[in-house]
Amino acid sequence: MKLLLDFIPLLLFFGAYKLWGIYAGTAVLMGATAVQMAVIYAIDKKLSTMHKATLSLILIFGALTLVLQDERFIKWKPTVLYAAMALALAVALWGYGKNFLKAMLGAQIALPDFAWHRLTIAWVAYCLFMAALNGYVAAYFSTDAWAEFKLWGYVFPLAFIVAQGFYVARHITEPPAASPGAHE
Repeated sequence: MKLLLDFIPLLLFFGAYKLWGIYAGTAVLMGATAVQMAVIYAIDKKLSTMHKATLSLILIFGALTLVLQDERFIKWKPTVLYAAMALALAVALWGYGKNFLKAMLGAQIALPDFAWHRLTIAWVAYCLFMAALNGYVAAYFSTDAWAEFKLWGYVFPLAFIVAQGFYVARHITEPPAASPGAHE
């Protein structure tokens, strides 16, 4: 359900782009993402840091695109987002010895520390790959090709999520048992 919810703004952007162009597509993306985040907030009663960052960047880069009538801003937004994610994960892991993925997901998934470490490295590599790939397409291809890439390029995150699921499934451990006499 949430994966579908993540895909809806992209589909609406692509449809509006095909019908009315990049600026209408950008406005639709901004509105659809705001609605998407409102729905997520209504369901979860909170927005993750990733959701907040995504919404902020879409609104900022979208506004710059519309106000300045320069499509480069919206085309480079994914590169900035992915690069920032990679940087945050890498600095936390190697600079501060903190694992953001474990901090965010450790309550839901029990994994050994080495698995969290490898998973974080995989996320850093994936984000750098996606930042570079989007940057390359944004810089060297037409806006039409970039829009097509945004739609069909969704296969990359889907493949990464599936591969990550297989990796996590191999390493999942039982959560620690509650101590005797503990009440829930």
